[in-house]
Amino acid sequence: MDGDIAPLQEICRLASRYGALVFVDECHATGFLGPTGRGTDELLGVMDQVTIINSTLGKALGSWRGSGKWGGQHGLYFQEKAGVGPGSLVSLLRQRARPYLFSNSLPPAVVGCASKALDLLMESNTIVQSMAAKTQRFRSKMEAAGFTISGASHPICPVMLGDARLASRMADDMLKKGIFVIGFSYPVVPKGKARIRVQISAVHSEEDIDRCVEAFVEVGRLHGALP
Repeated sequence: MDGDIAPLQEICRLASRYGALVFVDECHATGFLGPTGRGTDELLGVMDQVTIINSTLGKALGSWRGSGKWGGQHGLYFQEKAGVGPGSLVSLLRQRARPYLFSNSLPPAVVGCASKALDLLMESNTIVQSMAAKTQRFRSKMEAAGFTISGASHPICPVMLGDARLASRMADDMLKKGIFVIGFSYPVVPKGKARIRVQISAVHSEEDIDRCVEAFVEVGRLHGALP
């Protein structure tokens, strides 16, 4: 919700010191963080120190609703998430994990979509680089306009407003201008931390991003969020 990136290098150092395994939830990282989109562990250079990765093919990769599933020699299908790790762990979860045991098989079209999305990422880092550039464009322009954007260099860009009613009204007015964004407030986020969450996509053009910023400025001034 805050566009933050975990201090994974420090976490891995602690795990090494105390003989622990590192488990990472990459649902908001797979497909766009790191030079080739492999996630936080690639971004921070600790791919060889992470044992278990929990992720989805349905957010950045867009293959199945809000989340997805992924299997393979060392992968595991289970409900709305995908777990990747050592073969022994995957075998254990196949036998014991209730979400896996009671889930249904994926439609073939979803599997094909997921496979193609991964192919596109593995063939070239063009999409990942484009996402990074568009994210920086939006964040820098919004901050220059006077907005506070939580997180750093993440395509999830929370526009922090504080007041729940303000976030809701601004989101409604943004929709009237053809920009679909969602206002979040308590209990989804802490009290006093209401925001409008913007998610940058690879299909957004620079013109789309600039038009979004312009709409935010107009609506922000209308509601007193900007001078």
